[in-house]
Amino acid sequence: MSINNSPPTPTQLITSITKLLWGKSLPPQLLISTVRSAWSTAWHLMMSQLAPSDPSGSYTRPVSQFRNPNYQQLQPNSLHLYAALPCPWAHRTLIVRALKGLQDAIPVSIASPGLDGSWVFIDSPIPNGDTLILIPTRDKVNGAKTVREVYKSRREGYDGRCTVPMLWDVEKKEVVCNESYDIIELLNSGLNSVARNPDLDLSPPELKKQIDEWNTIIYPSINNGVYRCGFAQSQEAYDTAVNELFNALNIVDDHLKGSRYLCGDNLTLADVCLFTTLIRFDLVYNVMFKCTKKKVVEYPSLHGYMRDIYQIPDVAETCNLEAMMDGYYKFLFPLNPGNIRPVMPSGCDHHALSQTHNRESLSGSRQSVEVLV
Repeated sequence: MSINNSPPTPTQLITSITKLLWGKSLPPQLLISTVRSAWSTAWHLMMSQLAPSDPSGSYTRPVSQFRNPNYQQLQPNSLHLYAALPCPWAHRTLIVRALKGLQDAIPVSIASPGLDGSWVFIDSPIPNGDTLILIPTRDKVNGAKTVREVYKSRREGYDGRCTVPMLWDVEKKEVVCNESYDIIELLNSGLNSVARNPDLDLSPPELKKQIDEWNTIIYPSINNGVYRCGFAQSQEAYDTAVNELFNALNIVDDHLKGSRYLCGDNLTLADVCLFTTLIRFDLVYNVMFKCTKKKVVEYPSLHGYMRDIYQIPDVAETCNLEAMMDGYYKFLFPLNPGNIRPVMPSGCDHHALSQTHNRESLSGSRQSVEVLV
């Protein structure tokens, strides 16, 4: 006979107390209503920090504090990129960095979500099998434990939101930029002297107007739209956001029936921005952010388009699907208090994303994809 002298866990203690008080019955209504009220108050408090909202309860994304880097004053060999695998905004920078062939010129440190909502650095062991896929790393240049420590190490200090992606000047110990679109524009056209694919232009002058027009649809209604659904703090705010989201997805899907990419035969920055939301949609947003009206796999054009981009050389290596799911389900506590991660949906794993898409039939040229990349 063995005796277990270890003290009970908090969960075991609470279970014992509830059995003693109520047996197999439900807790009394007063307790349920009290707990519900307390949880609702705590939830709104946490959401006010995680996802600031306007008076209507609609999520308002904070403005990035470091914008518009001066290309002429940058030293390419002094730049370092900070990113994170779950973050779609950081994912943009990883894709453009890969497509332009900047992996050697612009080193990257990849942070992981922390339990307190911050970004932290861990040195992950290289997994067996997919050794090319990006994984979390230590801070390779500053040796910091968190992204906040990097921001605060600026010569002038910093007390604001510490977000990724962030481009860092190693010599000046300064944040160059932490706005994702500014960074991908810089990676696309400002560092050709050190890029392996300098001739690849994801924002050519003749397509700039089209790219801007697509971005006015994609950013507010799709990229930010999924967050406006998930972070809505009123029914009215959610209803508005979800309707705008699926209206925009319908517009894009209809367009892609006759166009390989958003701007014709050429992959552009607009496609990169749309892709990083689509690749997370069925994995996370459909369930966790209540974007439940339809899945990407139910859109024939959008799903094929997503697979097409995923199969461009070097893109799949930036898509750590497991890390994407973990980053939301296991760390966004206000939206998933139990931290239980659902099984990966069918159609979302590497094998399914590698299936034939046949979208080359819509294009007369593989210029930007096969030849240059």
